[in-house]
Amino acid sequence: MTTDHAARARRPDPTSMIARSPEDVLALVPVVFGFEPSESMVMLTFGADPPFHARVDLPARSAIPEMAAMLAEPARRHGAPHALLVVYSQRGRFADRALQATARALADSGIEVIDALRADGRRWFPVPVRGTPSMAIPAIGVPYDLSAHRFAAQAVYDGRVLHTSREELARSIAAVPDLVARVVPELAALGPQAPALDEGQWARELVVRHTEAATRPDDGAVARLLRGMLDVRVRDAACSSLCRDRARSHVELWTDVVRRAPDPLVPAPSAVLALAAWQAGDGALAWCAVDRCCEVEPDYSLAQLVGDLLTRAVAPQSWAGIGDWTQGTGQGIGPGMPPPGVG
Repeated sequence: MTTDHAARARRPDPTSMIARSPEDVLALVPVVFGFEPSESMVMLTFGADPPFHARVDLPARSAIPEMAAMLAEPARRHGAPHALLVVYSQRGRFADRALQATARALADSGIEVIDALRADGRRWFPVPVRGTPSMAIPAIGVPYDLSAHRFAAQAVYDGRVLHTSREELARSIAAVPDLVARVVPELAALGPQAPALDEGQWARELVVRHTEAATRPDDGAVARLLRGMLDVRVRDAACSSLCRDRARSHVELWTDVVRRAPDPLVPAPSAVLALAAWQAGDGALAWCAVDRCCEVEPDYSLAQLVGDLLTRAVAPQSWAGIGDWTQGTGQGIGPGMPPPGVG
């Protein structure tokens, strides 16, 4: 499940966007999630503290009740009084039934569904659910074109990158062969590794320097960082300066490192990128980073931990940070993480 919290408003120069029509809602969704959904159920909540939104892939017919419960549970836990549902699909009847099942699950949790729409990429249709106003809409739906919508233009002005699909978002953190090829010989040229505390201090200073200056490390530094992060103490040191106020700069740095990493060394920086994206309120990117890590090492514990936080829609504000990484025992991040049930 992709979740997006109010922490996303910490991006530079955020602009409030008020949706007054179905077209406005459809234009807002890509701004919220960073990409245009397809074959997805989207839930926008209102009145939760902190507010959050979620997207899930449409499942097989037999798994619709599970999907509905997955969306209703965090909405109930966050105390959201209202929600708006948008289902993206070209399978009209199936999508309508999936949305109606989700609306029933929300209603059973005490959450009012204030509107419900289906969109197929070209036309939108109202979906009748209990309590929503009826609309006199032609059976063929209402055409829409969001390419020139003011929300999309404002997002570009605010510096937000809107991807055409989740696949395109995932490609934004994929390996760049030419960049990887420059790091590989630097790895081969590395000398003996310093003790973990010394290497960790170097890694922390490197990350702090580049996140504060919005610069990128050279190939030799990336090679040393990647090798060092095979030790979780060095990995934890490298991301020990991560906090909500610095999360976006960490996302930019770790995205660069992940794109330059040879596959065997991808898990650690990908998991750190997932953690930073979660802290930045960018659940879609966080999930992509979790997937990138698990493609190489499915059982990587930090990626699994971030995936659990995203699934439970845990608010970024609940994280206390890594703390003193020098006191670590080599077991990795953990004490600063919210326990199960915290949301």
